[in-house]
Amino acid sequence: MTVLLDPPLWPRHGRVWGHLVSDSTLDELHALADRAGIPRRAFDLDHYDVPAERYDDLVALGAQLVDSRELVRRLRASGLRVTARDRRAGRRAGPGTGPGTTNGGRLP
Repeated sequence: MTVLLDPPLWPRHGRVWGHLVSDSTLDELHALADRAGIPRRAFDLDHYDVPAERYDDLVALGAQLVDSRELVRRLRASGLRVTARDRRAGRRAGPGTGPGTTNGGRLP
């Protein structure tokens, strides 16, 4: 069980952002984000958007730095990845898995 962090490559709102994900459960992801003081509004269905200036804190709390390809590969393998179609629809695939529902941290 690992929380992963990819390089901050996405400019937005005068900052550069990356992604924080779990390769096992959303509960694990939310727990690390809570410990880091990252607000839930930064959660985007399967990841947190995090600014570059938070990276040192996240690594100190246990997040593992990986490249973007590895992050996506492991997110898909976990079953937690939200597809583009489901993202456009604003939901996670499957019953009982809408935003704010962790379903024990796993998709059915």
